[in-house]
Amino acid sequence: MHEVKHSEGLARMIEQGQHLVYEFGGWELDLARRELRSSGVPVSMGSRAFAIFSVLVQSAGKLVTKEELMARVWPGVIVEENTLEVHISAVRKALGADRGILSTSFGRGYRLVGDWTVRKESTPLDSVAVDPTRMPVQLFQTNLPAATSEVIGRTAAVQQLREFLSAHRAVTLTGPGGIGKTTLALEVARGLFPTFSGDCWLVDLLSLSGPDLVPSMFAGVLGLKLGSNEISPESVARAIGGKKLLVVLDNCEHLIEAAARLAETILRLCPATSVVATSREVLRIEGEHVFRVPPLDVPPRQEEDSGNILAHSAVQLFIARTRALDSAFVPHGDSLPSIAAICQRLDGIPLAIEFAAARAATLGPELVLSRLDERFGLLTGGRRTAMPRHQTLRATLDWSYDLLPGPEQSLLRRLSIFAAGFTLEAASAVMSDQCHAGSALLEQIANLVAKSLVVLDGSTPTSRWRLLETIRAYALEKLANSGEGEVVARGCAEYFRDLVGPAMHGSQVLPTADEMARYGREIDNVRAALDWCFSAVGDSAIGVALTAAYAPVWLDLSFVVECRERTERALDCLESESNFNKPLASQLHIALAVALLYTMGSVEQLKKVLAKALSAAEGQGDVGATLEILFVMYGVDHLSSESREAQSTAERFERLALRTGDPALAPITYRFIGNSLHYAGEQREAQKCFERMLDAYVVPTYQRHTFWSHYDLRLQGRAALARVLWLRGLVDQGVCQAQASLEEAQAAGHKPTLGWVLHYGAYPLALMTSDFDAAAQAVAMLKDLATSLSAPFWRNLAHCWEGKLLIRCGEFERGSVLLRTALDTCERTGWTTCYPEFLGALAEGLAGLGQFTEALDTIDRALAAAERGGERWYVAEILRTKGELWLHEVGDQTLSAAEHCFFAALEVAREHGAPSWELRVALSLARLRIRQDRPNHARQLLAPVYNRFTEGFETPDLRSASAMLQSLSLGLLN
Repeated sequence: MHEVKHSEGLARMIEQGQHLVYEFGGWELDLARRELRSSGVPVSMGSRAFAIFSVLVQSAGKLVTKEELMARVWPGVIVEENTLEVHISAVRKALGADRGILSTSFGRGYRLVGDWTVRKESTPLDSVAVDPTRMPVQLFQTNLPAATSEVIGRTAAVQQLREFLSAHRAVTLTGPGGIGKTTLALEVARGLFPTFSGDCWLVDLLSLSGPDLVPSMFAGVLGLKLGSNEISPESVARAIGGKKLLVVLDNCEHLIEAAARLAETILRLCPATSVVATSREVLRIEGEHVFRVPPLDVPPRQEEDSGNILAHSAVQLFIARTRALDSAFVPHGDSLPSIAAICQRLDGIPLAIEFAAARAATLGPELVLSRLDERFGLLTGGRRTAMPRHQTLRATLDWSYDLLPGPEQSLLRRLSIFAAGFTLEAASAVMSDQCHAGSALLEQIANLVAKSLVVLDGSTPTSRWRLLETIRAYALEKLANSGEGEVVARGCAEYFRDLVGPAMHGSQVLPTADEMARYGREIDNVRAALDWCFSAVGDSAIGVALTAAYAPVWLDLSFVVECRERTERALDCLESESNFNKPLASQLHIALAVALLYTMGSVEQLKKVLAKALSAAEGQGDVGATLEILFVMYGVDHLSSESREAQSTAERFERLALRTGDPALAPITYRFIGNSLHYAGEQREAQKCFERMLDAYVVPTYQRHTFWSHYDLRLQGRAALARVLWLRGLVDQGVCQAQASLEEAQAAGHKPTLGWVLHYGAYPLALMTSDFDAAAQAVAMLKDLATSLSAPFWRNLAHCWEGKLLIRCGEFERGSVLLRTALDTCERTGWTTCYPEFLGALAEGLAGLGQFTEALDTIDRALAAAERGGERWYVAEILRTKGELWLHEVGDQTLSAAEHCFFAALEVAREHGAPSWELRVALSLARLRIRQDRPNHARQLLAPVYNRFTEGFETPDLRSASAMLQSLSLGLLN
């Protein structure tokens, strides 16, 4: 205990009503208001820093030794030199750019430079905005320890607590061990003491072993005279009476009932006393206001920007504590992500971060991060002077765990199985062998929350809880040592199998978006459950069923690589069993097929998987599963440029869909048939199919085919219709449909749907109308999409697009190299998507490089591929391109060959009902006729085609046709 006195000179000035202000260079030190101002604006400064600055100002530039400063600021108290240095740093921080006016004489003391003048004002102190209680002449007592280091990252918490204490007489700081409850309580109390006008006491209950000792400890610390032999909460309260006190009642959790009774009695009988308690469990007394101490601010995951990492308080604490042990430590760009990851994995808990910093000072942040799985052996670097339970991370958690009753210890151990948090139902599943009633279990969860061992997850719309990572790691150790691990792991795996399975494969009702989001939140729990299922001690049968049930969720979340790996493992396990489960095999094969599609697995492998799945589904008479498989088979045929096979699959799907009588299948059938007709070149019928699809489309509400929910079929159909409309000469309508479908897909935020909308509508329409900026944006969007989905299929398709766009923009070498590489990948995997179209673009690139022979060979490959697979929608343009290539050669033979190609292209365009292709071919033929000095024939070829258009006149092809016809007309008039 010590006494704090204000300087006698300052007390006399207050008595005389003098108001002194020291001034220098825009700075003002107002002693009466206890305020430092810069250009009239108050500057934040702690009470100790203000006292130091006041002494230096009043010393008129003379050197003030360290001993003299400590004696004047902490009269009668022995403090360490580093305490003074902390507050000197605070003074310099307050001075900002003018910190140089505080001069250090190394080893001796400090002086304040500058000509500080004094302005005296006779205004009585109470006439200015001064609280007369802020500078009391009488003595107040405190035993609060001086701060030995800067409190980092708690500015907002300190301010909030000060506001709480101004409105409430009882405030309990609660939170898990090591969160910094005591540090924060003492910081607030030290800041309040100079203006509190009363005594401030710290009563630490940590060393007490029994509840009866609590009143005695309290009375002893405050020096109370109880006036009798009775020591009880009531006698303590009577001894306090009406005194104004601020009491920090520290470390209450192990004596929570005794501490609560004492605090409540004092608050009831002592109207001028306020209590700040720290406890891992709230006191639950009348008038108590609970402040849950938050963790320090940690950087978000995958944060790489150094400035953003350094802005977070957890990182700042880590660096400060590491530097305290290694003054040469300088965090650099390579180590900062490791520091950020350490702080994230330690949940921003200050004590754990200090332990990690102590290790980092000798091992380095990278090594500490790599060994955090062994955190309880690693993080043992507490200060020797710290209380035993704060000297290692394990000891900190042992203290909390040992205070729990047996049933709550058991529950905490078992809850650690949930890597992603848990619901009440999930907790019940792992406690089922304990015969817990639901209400009793909920009460125990509430107790663990109250004791800061479990936290409520406020990010979800339903009640959900989680364990901080460090507490979970500790509880997992306890679970492993308890012998309950296998029972709990099995209960967890069975719970998630039974949660997701019926919704995915046992119900005709499609899971809602909210339900899919709910299942998605369990992904880390499912991963942990599956890891156990397929381990040496697990149950693979549960794992197979859980994998099959959860596959649609992985796909919905676009985790296609994980879906592929998990389903392959489950199938390997399933097919090795003698008792083969065909329904599960069918579900797994379907999921694997979808995943293989997006990860660019071998088409040959995928077709084998689908053949097995189809055989199993048909053998069981499972119409729903058969439709799902045909749905995927259509996609495989379509994306490998096997248009004839795709049409056959679409017709097979249509026949089976008609048998079900399900109206929700009609739009899917129309889209399949429409797509098949479009790629086969039958644009008139394709347009009708897509329009029927949009007319018939309703949002699916009653179907079990959950894989179809991964795409908005309406937007896919609308984007495909956009391309057909352009081909049909309805240019503006096509552009409008493409733009609208893109905007809707972006707004919906569903990435797979966005990919298909870009593929069918946005990109091709942009390129067909020579809107190269829009085409480049589509390429960039697809690249981002491919990266976020980890989808090689989309990535390779984006490279094909980019190569074609570069060639169209005249960058022949870059475009040809990129396109050739992407097409090599297509050929190697079998995913020859839009193969004739991209080969035609490569031929243009090669021609641009002067490689005409190779260009003609490539064009012939494109035509052969179109004929082989039946993907003929682009044939008119390929033939036109071949004709243009022939024109680069000189001679009647080449002109004849070019003319032959143009007329063949014209015939195909007319046959396909594609006026836009017909216009391009007519333009090429007209240019040839002009070259042959046959302008009249050129006009006769071009005018009838141009005159059939009713829109799109601002697009390049129609502008070129209009300009050519104008020139030809002027030539004829002349």
